[in-house]
Amino acid sequence: MGFLELLNKNLIKVPLENTSKNDVLEELVNMIAAEGKLNNKDLALQDVLNREILGSTGLERGIAVPHAKTAAVDDMVMAVGIAPKGIDFEALDGEPSSLFFMILASPNQAGAHIEVLSDIAKVTRSAAICRLMLAAVNAEEIIELFEE
Repeated sequence: MGFLELLNKNLIKVPLENTSKNDVLEELVNMIAAEGKLNNKDLALQDVLNREILGSTGLERGIAVPHAKTAAVDDMVMAVGIAPKGIDFEALDGEPSSLFFMILASPNQAGAHIEVLSDIAKVTRSAAICRLMLAAVNAEEIIELFEE
């Protein structure tokens, strides 16, 4: 299962409502829970927060990929959030993060989890795609961008 198979318009939020790291993580987990993809929302959030303790998943160029392997999901799921103004996510380059890709995978999906992380790295290498994502006004525009 790759990045494109995980895209779901109900799991894309443009723009994110929250402006702090932990609140954004909770907002993304809540989106996944609302879609019925979690069997334990509290466990999912705790696993994501525990992963952040190991080191921020805020990368560079405004991209953050919070992720966790968790028993809170049966199948891998991804939520995408856009914060055009940026959020302090303790990114590696010290810059605010604007594009969020949360991935939750069950503990037995390590290979697929790494594949999706790799797909996200490839997609976000394109500055043009990142600009188009930031300019999107709704989830449908994000879906259309990747369908093209």
